Amino acid sequence: MATNRTFTMLKPDSIENGNIGNILQMITDAGFSIKAMKYTQLTESQAKEFYAVHAERPFYAELVEYMTSGPIIAAILEKDNAVVDFRTLIGATDPSEAEEGTIRSKYAESKGRNAVHGSDSDENAAIEGNFHFTGAEIF
Repeated sequence: MATNRTFTMLKPDSIENGNIGNILQMITDAGFSIKAMKYTQLTESQAKEFYAVHAERPFYAELVEYMTSGPIIAAILEKDNAVVDFRTLIGATDPSEAEEGTIRSKYAESKGRNAVHGSDSDENAAIEGNFHFTGAEIF
C-alpha cells in the first residue's frame, strides 16, 4: 500500500547554484507539505552508508565525493501518493531525458549533478527519512 510520505535531498549543485528557493517552491506548488527539513553536510561515512546500494557500481566513489562536496537539504515530504508523484515532479535522472517543467529539466546540470534525490519506493522513503531524521524532528 502506498504511503503519503517520501524523502528528498537537494544535492550540492542545487545549493551551489542558488536553487534552494526555486526547488522548494516547485515542491510546495505541487501540493507537498514539508514534514521535516534540515540544512546539513554529509560526511564521507554517511554518504557511503546512504549510497551503499551502489557500492559495487563504477560511479560509487564519484557519487560519494560529489555528495560530500557541499551542503545538502534533506526533507521529508507528505502528499497522497507521495513517492510516485515526487518522482514525476523531479523527472528522469538524466536532465536531457527529463520531461519539460520537471525539477531536473530546469535545474540539473548533468546525469551526475542532477539537483535532487527522490526515494524510489515507499520502503526506501521510510529508510532514507529515518537515516536523516529522528522522530522528534518529523512533524
